[in-house]
Amino acid sequence: MRHIPRKRFGQHFLTDATIIGAIVDAIAPEAGQQMVEIGPGLAAMTQPLVERLGHLTVIELDRDLAARLRGHGQLTVVESDVLRVDFSQISQSGLRVVGNLPYNISTPILFHLLPFAHGVIDQHFMLQKEVVDRMVAKPCTADYGRLSVILQWRYAMENVLHVPPEAFNPPPRVQSALVRMLPHAKPVALDVLLLSALVQVAFSQRRKLMRHSLGPWLAQRSYDGNFDLARRAEEVPVQAYLDLVRELA
Repeated sequence: MRHIPRKRFGQHFLTDATIIGAIVDAIAPEAGQQMVEIGPGLAAMTQPLVERLGHLTVIELDRDLAARLRGHGQLTVVESDVLRVDFSQISQSGLRVVGNLPYNISTPILFHLLPFAHGVIDQHFMLQKEVVDRMVAKPCTADYGRLSVILQWRYAMENVLHVPPEAFNPPPRVQSALVRMLPHAKPVALDVLLLSALVQVAFSQRRKLMRHSLGPWLAQRSYDGNFDLARRAEEVPVQAYLDLVRELA
């Protein structure tokens, strides 16, 4: 039976065989590795992955698609909202995570995965190109912001592959890209919620100097350190934000 893509799930299925092959080659799965795929959909990427791996765990919210996938003998199907999945229950270490993420909830999924990064080898995700640009952005660029700082604290990332709308059915109205995320072996130990709150305030008025945004927020916390507020938020490197969070803690 033909499956009609469901808008409420943000379903855009990869159909371009050349693109799918390039993505699988970039992921480079090897037999016996523990891998989980988020949003396998119609299994266009699932099948070539499992052929190399031997077994694959998939997370699928759409119950009709989950039922189809259960008929595949080499898949373990987790029928769930990915934001409710405890990835440590899938594997304590050595896990590889891949997926064509629903663009409407891609950022919440990335943040949901943060606490499990210590047990992850790598992550490869298809995302809206605009989001990938923000993830990998450097300071003093228009794309550099809250997402850049938080994710670069925990991962080394690169934009691996551009994917045009016509590679999907139905075609999204945006350009897409494949991002590779490698967890840092020894990330700076800090309170990620405090980091998130700090950078949200810092970038809330990104055109102004931070003394207008972050300054009052720091004053409320009786901060008396040497962090330079005579800068715009986009001019501050990731490490400086991390150092400030540790000072506050």
